[in-house]
Amino acid sequence: MTHGSEKPFALAMAAEGQRVRIHALRAGRNLDGRLTELGLNVGTEITVIQRQGSGLVVSRGAGRLAIGGGMAMKVLVVPA
Repeated sequence: MTHGSEKPFALAMAAEGQRVRIHALRAGRNLDGRLTELGLNVGTEITVIQRQGSGLVVSRGAGRLAIGGGMAMKVLVVPA
């Protein structure tokens, strides 16, 4: 259950196995567009499947995406 008062944090800080909801994208226009094309929109729920160095593998539905550490710092999430 999500509470409106939960403070957003960078996706890069999420723990392996944690389910989160995308709160905001804090990248430039090009990267925001790229993330949106990948299906990482505000409100989307994702699960951190694996951490690989600074990068992450996340799942959204049946699909999985690898996200670099820099990109993961620009995606703000809250617990889902």
